[in-house]
Parts: sequence; structure tokens; C-alpha cells
Amino acid sequence: MISFRITVRHTHQPYAGAILTLPNILTLGRILLVVAMVGTYYMKGDSARWLAVGIFAVAGITDFFDGYLARAWAQQSRLGQMLDPIADKLLVAAALILITAWHTASGLTVIPVVVILSREILVSGLREFLANASVSVPVTLLAKWKTTMQMLALGFLLAGPAGEKVIPHTVLIGEAGLWIAAILTFYTGYDYFRAGFRHILDENGR
Repeated sequence: MISFRITVRHTHQPYAGAILTLPNILTLGRILLVVAMVGTYYMKGDSARWLAVGIFAVAGITDFFDGYLARAWAQQSRLGQMLDPIADKLLVAAALILITAWHTASGLTVIPVVVILSREILVSGLREFLANASVSVPVTLLAKWKTTMQMLALGFLLAGPAGEKVIPHTVLIGEAGLWIAAILTFYTGYDYFRAGFRHILDENGR
């Protein structure tokens, strides 16, 4: 079982400069891309699928660069700290809803969709609680692999039937990846909550 180390730390002073820094602009742009991706649902044909994949890929790239640039340029701000996780969860939730609406994820595949969505909501609440208590829960390597598998699976499923014309068994690959991501989500989420509740019990025991 993976263990999390909970530490109380003093965070660095957020960037006090302009609000509309490039990292924040990228984060805001990712939220707009989520809206554009949802709009592909109202289009028809393979072009809708490929456009959704393209938007999803660009949004994923901005997710990397906004955090990287904020750290590299010392432009981590309160706005960025608030918007970045919101943008991440909106992107994943929108992709999951889109593949469900397109019936790419149907039948038993709905189970990993629900697991991933539930984890995103529950962990968000726990993160907010722990942040108010100035408690840091480090992200493990397994959690990073979960995110990578999740994004790849969603990319395949967004391509769906259009992807089948290019790569055989695209949907099957996406479904398998989503199940793996859901299992890792459940596993890492369980340890995450165990670490959080351990902190709560320690606080109550004082």
C-alpha cells in the first residue's frame, strides 16, 4: 500500500505582480477550450471527433506549460492556484460526459466514468479542507501514472469510431485504459482519504 506523508508547511508568498500573467492566461484559455470541446457534440461526422481530440490535446499541453512557466518564472499566484485545479477537473469531466453522450462509453464502461468523476469531486473537497489546515499531501508517482493513463484513454475514446478508421480497436484500447485509470483512481483515492482522515483523527486526539 502506498503511504502518503502529511506535512504542515509554510507556503511561499504568491506572486504579487499582474494577474494576467502568461501562466494564468493559459489556464483561462484551457477553460475556454473545455467549452469549445463540448461544442463539438453538436457537430456531425468524424470531423467532430477529431476536433474534440485536437482541443483535448491542446488543453492537456497548456496544463503542463501553465504550471511549468509559473514555477520557472516565479509567477505562482492566488488566481492560478484557484483556477488550475478547476480547469483540470472541468477538462476531465467534460471529456467523460462527452464520450458518454456520444455513447462511446456505454454499458459497463460507465462504471469507470462514475468512479473517476466521483474521485475528482471528493478529492477536491478533501484538498480544500486540508489546504485550510495548511496540510500538504504530496502527489505520488502512481497518481501521475493514473493521470497519464486517464488522459490517453480519454483521447482514444474521444476519437471513437473515427479513430477506428486509423487505428483498429481504438475504442477497445480507450475502454481498457479507462478501466486501468479507474482502478488506479480508486487505489490512490483510498490512500488519499486515509491520509486525510488520519490527520483529522490526530487533530481530534490532541
